[in-house]
Amino acid sequence: MRYIASVSFNGDDRSTRHSVLTTARRAAALVNALADEHPDPADVADVLRAYGEPDPIDLTARDIAGMRAAAASLRQVFAAEHADDAAAALNRLLKDHTGPLRLTSHGGGTPWHPHLDHDDNAPWDEWLLASSCMSLAVLVWDRQRPPGRICASTSCQNAFITQGSGPERRYCSRRCATRERVAAHRRSRSAEQPDETA
Repeated sequence: MRYIASVSFNGDDRSTRHSVLTTARRAAALVNALADEHPDPADVADVLRAYGEPDPIDLTARDIAGMRAAAASLRQVFAAEHADDAAAALNRLLKDHTGPLRLTSHGGGTPWHPHLDHDDNAPWDEWLLASSCMSLAVLVWDRQRPPGRICASTSCQNAFITQGSGPERRYCSRRCATRERVAAHRRSRSAEQPDETA
């Protein structure tokens, strides 16, 4: 399974679990976990648990197939170079795959939060698309730039959420950035050395 940052919630973090940033990070983690050709349902369930989804999480092969299709659609938002492109991708997804905006507390089990899926028991793929589109749309609105990126490391290609001020991040982690800098340094050093076989 691809690298996924761990997130922990305790009993007092009910509202944090439903924050825009946490939901967007969950979207990126699921896009990454579902990028494998045959993701293990247990691994996908672990990602859901890491972002506060309660047990039992019983994912079927059909659930995983639907979630993989949803994740592939969401990847377009992360690949967008400009806010206009991210907004266009989100608008297509919102038009084609979501219901009307509504608030739910899941029968009092969670803090009130918005949903765009059709009901509280929507299939996993519908829930993934709707909740992800909601959070990613808010980030585009708030920051006026794409909400995330695809890691520039060709050996990685993970989706990640960009945040904060300063220059745009190109890599999902320091590990990927360092690996790419070292590879570039080695390429430049080997290009500088004379060919001794000539």
